[in-house]
Amino acid sequence: MPPMRRRPTYLKGPIILRGKQIPKETTDTRLLKEQDHADWLHADPWRVMRIQAEFVEGFGALAELGPAISVFGSARTPEDDPHFQAARRVGELLAKKDFAVITGGGPGIMEAANRGAVEGGGTSVGLGIELPHEQSMNKWVDLGINFRYFFARKTMFIKYSLGFIALPGGFGTMDELYEALTLVQTHKIKEFPIILIDSSYWQGLIDWMANVMLPAANISPGDLDLVHIVETPEEAVEIVEEFCVREIERVQAELED
Repeated sequence: MPPMRRRPTYLKGPIILRGKQIPKETTDTRLLKEQDHADWLHADPWRVMRIQAEFVEGFGALAELGPAISVFGSARTPEDDPHFQAARRVGELLAKKDFAVITGGGPGIMEAANRGAVEGGGTSVGLGIELPHEQSMNKWVDLGINFRYFFARKTMFIKYSLGFIALPGGFGTMDELYEALTLVQTHKIKEFPIILIDSSYWQGLIDWMANVMLPAANISPGDLDLVHIVETPEEAVEIVEEFCVREIERVQAELED
């Protein structure tokens, strides 16, 4: 008897779906699509309860996590790519400094950082999301939460992280990067380190900000200082550690005053 072919898996929050049970659109898609009838008036109050449940579940699972750093990067990065190995090293170094490592829980850079955290003896966290293509939580996640809604998931990244480290990635990585920059710039959250690894990938973006956005007066000169570009995992983790030391000193000084 031939071995059974692996069936596509679809994660919808805590629910696992396969075969004919896989939906044609995600929960986020249904929430954001244009409504051409009034049925949403009856459905949306129940949807709010589901959204509330995701926040409650996330808060409950992560409340006692302790100091943590979120690591972002492409889900498409193969294991033999130098960026995969760099992310793995980032996770290991963070774990050895007693930071939990939070990722999106998927493959590529996320899997590498989760793996490094486990190998470093730390806590490896994955915050998954419902997507229209096959997905699963990578095997290196110790604590995993699957979300239906991107905005609930993003809140967990921000709320429970002391800083962000981003390796080369695509639109998802850019989304997380710019959201963090916006929240820090507008003082919605206190300043924390936002670190990009590999100048050959990121410097063009920063140059564009400096040469186009800044002369157009759409950002302030100090906004560029919110981003640190480094070349190695060691440099990235050193910035995180130095920031945390300064924060401890600042809090102690405030208590003494």
